[in-house]
Amino acid sequence: MQNQKPELKKVLSRLDVFVLSVGAMLGWGWVVLSEAWLTSAGSLGTVLAFIIGGLLVTFVGLTYAELASAMPKVGGEHVYVHRAMGHKAAFIASWAITLGYVSVVAFEAVALPTVIEYLFPNYQVGYMWTIAGWDVYASWVLVGVGGSVFVMAINYFGLKPAAKIQVILTASVILMGLMLIFGSAFNGESVNFEPLFINGATGIMAVLIMVPFLFIGFDVIPQTAEEANVPPRDIGKLLIFSVVCAIVFYILIAIGVASALDGAALSTTQLATADAMTALFGSAIFGKLLIVGGVAGILTSWNAFIIGGSRVIFAMAQSDMLPKWFGKLHPKYKTPSNAILFIGALAIVSPLLGRPALVWFVNSGGPAIVIAYLMVAIAFILLRKREPEMERPYKSGKTPIVGWIATIFSIGFLIIYLPGMPAALIGPEWAIFGGWFLIGFYYFVQMSRGKYKKSVNEEKDNKRMSI
Repeated sequence: MQNQKPELKKVLSRLDVFVLSVGAMLGWGWVVLSEAWLTSAGSLGTVLAFIIGGLLVTFVGLTYAELASAMPKVGGEHVYVHRAMGHKAAFIASWAITLGYVSVVAFEAVALPTVIEYLFPNYQVGYMWTIAGWDVYASWVLVGVGGSVFVMAINYFGLKPAAKIQVILTASVILMGLMLIFGSAFNGESVNFEPLFINGATGIMAVLIMVPFLFIGFDVIPQTAEEANVPPRDIGKLLIFSVVCAIVFYILIAIGVASALDGAALSTTQLATADAMTALFGSAIFGKLLIVGGVAGILTSWNAFIIGGSRVIFAMAQSDMLPKWFGKLHPKYKTPSNAILFIGALAIVSPLLGRPALVWFVNSGGPAIVIAYLMVAIAFILLRKREPEMERPYKSGKTPIVGWIATIFSIGFLIIYLPGMPAALIGPEWAIFGGWFLIGFYYFVQMSRGKYKKSVNEEKDNKRMSI
């Protein structure tokens, strides 16, 4: 048959799946954003923000765990929402989570030259322009571009090699984090925890809006479920275990940095986590060592979200939501090569916005992520009601209460992004968010007109969503 459905290879082991998720959630944010957490909310305020955010992620994760085990197909959210609510709702959820993935990839493309600057101060040459008071240099941009091309190439040439690299890099991240945590346990000062709170509820919300961005990553497991050589029930277990590990890691890192640096040190630091490591071990070598681990974190997150984002785009194209070009599978490497090239291209241009874009990408991706979470939670509830007999190898409770709690948490998180709220998005963040959905609206209209629909024969051969 000439129009065979593109087949993805089952190449991922249990360890691969777990490390993809954990590596995606840890990434580089814990190194570059710890100062922002502690100066926004205080030490205890930061911990509370992560506990509240962790509850959101846990309950949303439980809905994903059940659905991923029941429908281990490429696309994750795309598949679940399509089955529960149809084609149009699936487009919205898929487009939203893709912005979440792209925002992380773009963040990492800006984070890499930022960390290189810490290791090699004053390496900037070739002034280009100034954005939001920050001077952009050609040498700085080239580091981000080079990293983007490298990670894009890793994924283009096969998922298994990318997964192997992910295991090594994630181990490095965890090792550096554990060094900081144990260092704070022995050498930290409890007096540095003051102030416990800064700006009360407003400060906590300032950290909360970062939580969806920081914890996005467990949903890479559903995106790659079709490529996982793992029993469906274990997919759900691995997803929840990875979420719990990430929550504990972030809370302990916040405590570790708070115990190492007082308010004065936090107000002058460039990278609080690295400076905390230096203070705890009494040597700048340890700070630079942590930065090397941070580079590994950049690559783990970057790698995982090119994997996840490309699979969503691939699934959308296979479902006639995007042009067929995005649904091409490489004939040799069996990767969604064009989708990988598309996301890689967005990463390549991101460093041109300079370091201020770090926060813009964090905050603009947040509401998109929560929109997808909300729609998955609703899909969970609807499928429990409409298809109670559907096989669910991993079941998140006897009732749909998990889905209702995830829905309430998601709505609550969406509210704090709105104008007028203390933690509302600012101009550039709304520009990124709104621009992405304007592009999505164009594709949505084209999809509704049947522009991307396959011929009758192709539909018979390539139908993906009738599972």
